Amino acid sequence: MTTVITGQTASPAAPSASRGRAAGSVVTAVRSNRKAMAGLIIFSGFCLVAAFPHLFTSVLDPQQRAFDVSLAPSHDHLLGTTAFGQDILAQLIYGTRQSLVIAVVAGAFATVLSVLVGVSAGYLGGLGDSVLSLFTDVFLVIPTFPLIIILATYAGSGSVSVVIVVLVITGWSYGARQLRAQTLSLRNRDFLESARVRGEKRSYIILVEILPTMTSLILANFLGAALYAVLTAAGLQFLGLGDSSSNSWGTMLYWSQSQSALQTGQVWWAIAPGLCVALLGASFALLNYAFDEISNPALRPVRRTRVQRTHS
Repeated sequence: MTTVITGQTASPAAPSASRGRAAGSVVTAVRSNRKAMAGLIIFSGFCLVAAFPHLFTSVLDPQQRAFDVSLAPSHDHLLGTTAFGQDILAQLIYGTRQSLVIAVVAGAFATVLSVLVGVSAGYLGGLGDSVLSLFTDVFLVIPTFPLIIILATYAGSGSVSVVIVVLVITGWSYGARQLRAQTLSLRNRDFLESARVRGEKRSYIILVEILPTMTSLILANFLGAALYAVLTAAGLQFLGLGDSSSNSWGTMLYWSQSQSALQTGQVWWAIAPGLCVALLGASFALLNYAFDEISNPALRPVRRTRVQRTHS
């Protein structure tokens, strides 16, 4: 009786201990990877600026035209002012939030759509696979950027939600193709066959058996979709297909180009938002490369170890 009670009390702790070890191994792997740490530090910095912009600037309204126009960088205005008398640093700081939200939200929804279509197509097979694969192939072969311009123009440019929807529609197909291929390689594995023999539902098999084995690939797809969203959203707003009165790096680029900032000496008006777009994109790219190395040991760089000889 004592043995049975001991086994019952110990069994619930086993899964939590296993999850704790798994989480600890992921944290250890991230901490030991320089690319992951560099990308995480950059991304965390942007998240801090987006969450608490008032900690980095005393300007409460970045659109406020309360300063002299076209001022050079100084102690009062570290990056100078625009041709409209707005503080460039304040616009850059407040623009972080919208740019980050677009990247994360569009990347997340595109990843969810990729998982739904790709994993379902790979696991179902037959007619379902043919229909979903055809649907994916159509979006793969369509020229992306012209489609983005058409959708953004006729769906009502100027809304952040429209930009996000356009990015999701045009950014899910490549990830779906990758996830379908991975699902096809797992479909006939023994652990899935045993789940079918037990009479498990398809939804259970996909959610509990398949998706946990594809965590690194799903995360890589999210980072790739977020990187795509950062660059494409900035490009759309630079072309004037976004809300020109909003606070984002893309609209800063739009107004700096329309006011010939580089030709009139207001270089930071154009360079600063471009650098921020590049840095945020680099953080997603570094995290993507790092998780590829973490999930695939063959991609990890070989480190030479020095053999220390001890003399007796």
